[in-house]
Formats: sequence, C-alpha cells, structure tokens
Amino acid sequence: MTVKVIDVPGARRYEARMDGDSAVAGFAEYIRTAELIAFVHTEVAPEHEGKGVGSELVRTSLDEARTAGLRVLATCPFYAGWIERHPEYADLLYQARSQVRD
Repeated sequence: MTVKVIDVPGARRYEARMDGDSAVAGFAEYIRTAELIAFVHTEVAPEHEGKGVGSELVRTSLDEARTAGLRVLATCPFYAGWIERHPEYADLLYQARSQVRD
C-alpha cells in the first residue's frame, strides 16, 4: 500500500491516508508563518505504525517547506529525530540569528 499525504491548512496539519482508505492514518500538526513552519505534534494510528506513514508525513511536508522557501522548527521529537537521520534535510532547520552579548 502507498501513503498519500496532503496539507490541510484549515486544520493546520498534514494528513496521511493509506491508498484506497478514506480514514486518516496519521497527521502532523504545524504552526506556519510567512517564513517558518513549526512541526509540533505527529501521530500515527496504531494499526498503521511501522508502515512508513510517519516518514512519508515528514518527507512530504519538508519537501513542501523547501519548495515554499520556509525554515523548519522541529519541536516535535519525531520530526527532530527523522531529520537527524536524514541530514539532507538539515539545511531547512531554523537557526536563531540573534546574539546575546554581555
């Protein structure tokens, strides 16, 4: 089965569905501004764990962030861990630009 991921801006989340199934298999909630998207929570239904749903949620959403020119704040531990294992996405991570000086 394949995983299809779509952005649902009204719900502020990406949703994943298994091919041919209308039920949501997983989702990734986000907060988005004009320059940044913060991924705050990811959930995969227990019956779909281990089927690549979470990975496809992350990959699709990060690819869309790259296309839109957005920086990514991975506050969700699943996103942070996934990006750590896939360094080709590390360039998307938000880096604080302010510097505190004494």
